[in-house]
Amino acid sequence: MAPSRSRLSEALLPGGEEPDPRFTLANERTFLAWIRTALAFIAGGIALEAFAGTAIADPWRTVLSLFTVLVGLLLSVGATVRWLRVEASMRHGRPLPLPLLAPLLGLGGAVAAAAVVAVIIT
Repeated sequence: MAPSRSRLSEALLPGGEEPDPRFTLANERTFLAWIRTALAFIAGGIALEAFAGTAIADPWRTVLSLFTVLVGLLLSVGATVRWLRVEASMRHGRPLPLPLLAPLLGLGGAVAAAAVVAVIIT
């Protein structure tokens, strides 16, 4: 008899076959890498607001800080959704979903860098 899964496991990932543990653990490592990136964005936004002082004018500093923290928040939520989608795909033998987090990270980083350059130039 196969060991039973928890109610939470069944609610989040219903049905399917248990995947090879190596793939599940690789999925978790990828999730943790996205979470580290999200935490870096959040820490960067906090540092920008706390330590930029007079280098960046107050309204711009606040906007840049909020944008950077928001990118971190979206990456964190996106990492969780992606982990669930990949795990469900593996359990049901479907192709893995397209990683939509990469374009968000690229766009967020580019906008933040462009805004900082624009503020420094002016």
